[in-house]
Amino acid sequence: MIRRAARIVATLILFVIIAAAVGWAAMALWIDGPHSRVLAGMLAGALVLASIALAALVRPLFRGLVVALMPVVLVALWWTAIPPSNTRDWTPDVARTARATFDGSRVTIENVRNFNYRSEDDYDQRWETRTYDLDQVTGVDLFMSFWGPTEIAHTIVSWEFAGGQHLAISIETRKEKGESYSALRGFFRQYELYYVVADERDLIGLRTNYRGEQVYLYRIHLPAAQARALLVDYLAEVNQLADHPQWYNALTQNCTTTIRGHVQNIGASGRLDWRMLANGHLDQLLYERGQIDTDLPVDELRARSNITEKAKAAGKSPDFSARIRQDLPGTH
Repeated sequence: MIRRAARIVATLILFVIIAAAVGWAAMALWIDGPHSRVLAGMLAGALVLASIALAALVRPLFRGLVVALMPVVLVALWWTAIPPSNTRDWTPDVARTARATFDGSRVTIENVRNFNYRSEDDYDQRWETRTYDLDQVTGVDLFMSFWGPTEIAHTIVSWEFAGGQHLAISIETRKEKGESYSALRGFFRQYELYYVVADERDLIGLRTNYRGEQVYLYRIHLPAAQARALLVDYLAEVNQLADHPQWYNALTQNCTTTIRGHVQNIGASGRLDWRMLANGHLDQLLYERGQIDTDLPVDELRARSNITEKAKAAGKSPDFSARIRQDLPGTH
């Protein structure tokens, strides 16, 4: 009796797994398959029917369910072989890839974005070559930008150098002309991974002044040596992507999980937490771990860390970075 019950439970679990796998494979064919929606739909439907037929015809049932995975395996082999590219008709804001050249403690970065915006879609393109002294890294900050839902935020890391210089890097999707972001398509092979290496006036001002987003800024408690190591690790990935493009993935390779990967590389990461996926709560996690200022209650800290109005007032000012940090908790 017990053995039979265990077999029934195992079969039900396998059924759920197979149903999810078949659903994923059908979506992969629909989204990443042929450009023709009719053909993509036919392939997705054929996959579902083939899996159902195999499960129904092969006996015993448990074996039939396992065999029903064969079409999914074929789709997975095809899907993982889809190559990313650096040579598409990109939108102008992601048209160039950055590249870093190291000379001792000095790093020269090509294609630092510093656009002059008149609106989100109207701007003067400025791609700059800048040189930074890694020995002058004094700290690292985290921006959290909310465009609507409060459960999810876009995260941006920025490094501060002695003398008030800043460099921000945003991990995003690289979109082609005429393409817009879709959360669902972000789970498939639709967007390449892109590191925007930019001036804070560009990355942050774009969001606060032209996209209407709410942006929060937190100073991360990280020794200068580790902040420097984190930047070097980021720039190594920037160079890697310039030569070997990768796919963005909304679950495994997004703006926050990728940051965690870099932090792990320098030996500073904590255990995995659900708030790294529902990253609108990331500041709460950092607060609990003492990685941001804890002198204030967390709600008050968040309220004082909202730099949206400061950024709007700073506009295109050359001291934008200093103005958004005025009276910011944890920066003194």
